[in-house]
Amino acid sequence: MSTTTTDIQLATGTWAIDPTHTEVGFVTRHLMVSKVRGSFREVSGTVEVAEDITQSVVDVTAQIASVETGSADRDTHLKSGDFFDAEQFPTMTFRSTAFDGATLTGDLTIKDVTKSVTFDVDFGGVGQDPWGNTKAGFEATATVNRKDWGLTWNAAIEGGGVLVSDKIQLNIDVQLAKQA
Repeated sequence: MSTTTTDIQLATGTWAIDPTHTEVGFVTRHLMVSKVRGSFREVSGTVEVAEDITQSVVDVTAQIASVETGSADRDTHLKSGDFFDAEQFPTMTFRSTAFDGATLTGDLTIKDVTKSVTFDVDFGGVGQDPWGNTKAGFEATATVNRKDWGLTWNAAIEGGGVLVSDKIQLNIDVQLAKQA
């Protein structure tokens, strides 16, 4: 299902990411035969909803050191200089540049390299939690080439191919909380 701007009914103003109900995840091929999934557990940000929804601005920051894949050794490797270099580049950021309801385009910065990325967006809706807080949900997906951000480490495997695919699928499930 494709979202349109008329499908999105959000009150204007600031909406904050609810980090306990948000996941910024990724999927890559391992050995070219299976998938490995991971996510960044520490995510923060806001959406400034404008009167004209297409003029809204999304700002998101993920802490690189919070990456989790289900393997402590792999997580340590991802945080190292071979990949994200979390010590030198502790955050990954995204700032939107365009939104039409179905797609969100913006600048994704990893390791001080900024590239434009376009996400397909699905609006989940708006609801009230049991404590009277207004929440909204979105899902967004994009496919990127990790090498565009200098994430070039790899290893050849016997029989051909490589250990980690260049193509990475980004999957974001976000819950926003309306701010007073």
